[in-house]
Amino acid sequence: MAVRKDTIFERFLGPVMRLFLDEAEMRRLHESIDWEREIAQFQRDIEYPSYYISQNFHGIEGGYLTADAAVSYDPITQYVLPPNETLVRQGAIDAISGQPRRILDLGCGTGSMTLMLQQAFPEAEVIGLDLSPYMLCIAQRKAQAAGLEIQWVHGNAEKTDFPDAAFDLVTASLLYHETPPRVAQAIARESFRLLKTGGEFIVFDGNQKTLRHTEWLTDIFEEPYIRDYAKGSVDAWMGAAGFGAVRTEEHWWVNQVTRGVKPIANSASESPSSTAEWVQQPSFA
Repeated sequence: MAVRKDTIFERFLGPVMRLFLDEAEMRRLHESIDWEREIAQFQRDIEYPSYYISQNFHGIEGGYLTADAAVSYDPITQYVLPPNETLVRQGAIDAISGQPRRILDLGCGTGSMTLMLQQAFPEAEVIGLDLSPYMLCIAQRKAQAAGLEIQWVHGNAEKTDFPDAAFDLVTASLLYHETPPRVAQAIARESFRLLKTGGEFIVFDGNQKTLRHTEWLTDIFEEPYIRDYAKGSVDAWMGAAGFGAVRTEEHWWVNQVTRGVKPIANSASESPSSTAEWVQQPSFA
């Protein structure tokens, strides 16, 4: 694991932000959870990618494979998605056309976007997938509190092991900037495989144009891959994966929403398993 860096966040912004965080509430949540028991319900024997375990994220030693990351993610995120986290995330929901019946949220974290997807499409079957069982633990608690039935899967967005053409909609929210570009491209290819023809891939993340011209933003948090993300193009990554009608729209200046569609092709081979088969027992390797 990488050594904690003396980031601008830790030196300046962190102490200020902690004035607004309810650290007592975060500590209470942390202590109220039997982490070993609760993560056991999600945890699978998977190989974590080196880019995920070799770096710290957001100044937290151990990155997302820690309870500290899980309980602090939501309180911090509400301050880094101005003017309002739900309002900002709604931009990704608004970019969706039609009424998807099967939805996969990749890198779902604590499930904030996943819950919004289920609320926006109450008749859909929604799955949230993430590499961190700790984050999934918080996501499930949030879903239960909201009275939502969502399936949470411990897995890698680069290789999900779900069948081909199993989803109408795949989303990735605040995931791309936390992966190297080669991984972001792999996730686009996997999303293409997972979608039915005509299905949509929605990526919500930092505004690459803004980040390229405001390097100080990339120094605020300990984000090991954000500079490479800023230099890249989600549009190009989607296009290379085969998506058509790719379009990126700026959202609240510091964010962007990119939408791509899997072009209509020969759909004779598209016969995904029934809902009961793949939702309840996905085909994991």
